Amino acid sequence: MPPFVLLGLLLGSLYGTIFHLWRGKSLRDFLIYLVTGIIGFGVGQGLGMALGFNMWLIGPLHVVEATVVSWVGLFLIQWLKI
Repeated sequence: MPPFVLLGLLLGSLYGTIFHLWRGKSLRDFLIYLVTGIIGFGVGQGLGMALGFNMWLIGPLHVVEATVVSWVGLFLIQWLKI
């Protein structure tokens, strides 16, 4: 597994965990936020690659775009109360 994939999984998991500590209540919430953080980070990475933004990269990892999309996804899931 390339290091940037591992870093992306780690950051997505970290964002989901932090969001759960801030807004979560149950184990179900934790799992939903964890998965949402990882998926959001992946979608943000893909979006950053597709749009061709090349600022603030860590290797091939689009950290800023992926972070923003991950947090938007977490707030959206919490707002929809899924």
